[in-house]
Amino acid sequence: MTDEQYMQIALKEAQKAFDADEVPIGAIIVLKEKIIAKAHNQVELLHDPTAHAEVLAITTACSHLGAKYLPDATLYVTVEPCLMCSGALHWSKIGRIVFGAYDEKNGYRKYTDKPFHPKTELTGGVLAEECADLLKLFFRQKR
Repeated sequence: MTDEQYMQIALKEAQKAFDADEVPIGAIIVLKEKIIAKAHNQVELLHDPTAHAEVLAITTACSHLGAKYLPDATLYVTVEPCLMCSGALHWSKIGRIVFGAYDEKNGYRKYTDKPFHPKTELTGGVLAEECADLLKLFFRQKR
């Protein structure tokens, strides 16, 4: 599958968050072309500011593998990771991160160029418009 096809699956997770009145961010983790984790934001549901899609996906993937590192895995997330999620991704040693929409307000780039593990590959802007449109719709409905 292509990055765009995997991002479409992450967008389906983001839609689940949207439907649950959560900020619509979705994430999946892929290892050897198999999805080993799917997650979406659950901050409101769990009353937990750390319940971001990326953190929940990392937890699920590590539990699935029985390991604390993900050097051969790829994270697909609909929005540029925030600084907190970037730290979790750094410690997971994830091999690759692919994100959709850029986040000028809360994304990691506001604070640093690359907070991830030195070996982590990074690709941004995959289906950026589709990912951003879901966020814009969510916040438009909130105002």
